[in-house]
Amino acid sequence: MSVEAPFRSEVTVTGMTCHHCVTSVTEEISEIDGVDAVEVSLDSGAVTVLADREITRPEIEAAVAEAGYALAD
Repeated sequence: MSVEAPFRSEVTVTGMTCHHCVTSVTEEISEIDGVDAVEVSLDSGAVTVLADREITRPEIEAAVAEAGYALAD
């Protein structure tokens, strides 16, 4: 990921099984105001969000839920 942003958030998403899942999660999180880049690993479920402001866990959780998935505890 080559985007430089002052804020970085990392979460794990459960339930993703294919590249369509990755695309859905990426698109929903990308719609959060201030998000500059999203990187999703299908294998581990790890999601890294780079933004120009602090993105809260509830914001990410809502976007992930909109895509049909959930965050790991």
